[in-house]
Amino acid sequence: MDYTFEELFITTYKEETPMTNRYKIRQNLISIGDDFWIENEAGRKVFKVDGKVLRIRKTLVFEDANGKKLAKIKERLLTIKDTMVIEDANGKDIATVKKALLTPLRDKWNVKVKDGADLVVQGNILDFEYTIKAGGRKIAEISKKIFRLTDTYGVDIADGQNDILILAIAIAVDMMAHGDVKKK
Repeated sequence: MDYTFEELFITTYKEETPMTNRYKIRQNLISIGDDFWIENEAGRKVFKVDGKVLRIRKTLVFEDANGKKLAKIKERLLTIKDTMVIEDANGKDIATVKKALLTPLRDKWNVKVKDGADLVVQGNILDFEYTIKAGGRKIAEISKKIFRLTDTYGVDIADGQNDILILAIAIAVDMMAHGDVKKK
């Protein structure tokens, strides 16, 4: 079964939405060339991220548990700021994640969502303690405190949000913020 753009990437924002969807990602596994799984809170593998090697730019393919391509995260080359593009299964750009140039107090990333509200990623990115907001409302929280393992961080997503898009944003930010550290 093919997923439509609406099923995967249209997000509905609610005034006060509880964080009801929880996932965990092992941070030391996010590197180009490595495949890793995203698990739900119960430990069930729900999404696979396939790191593509032998490419000029960083590329990750986001798949469901059955191997169906849902999205692609790729580095945009020749830009002033760190930039990653998220595409849908058909190769259509749906979001662009860029590091803000000047952020004196906290790390900040801007996400331009095609056909949706733009998002802001802000907090302590290096320590995995940050939020994703739409119109000033928190729609996701990324934290190491959620799970006890030191190499794992959690992603809590508000009900009614697009989990795939939010997870792809978290992975893109992780790749840009921690990519050089993980190569060592």
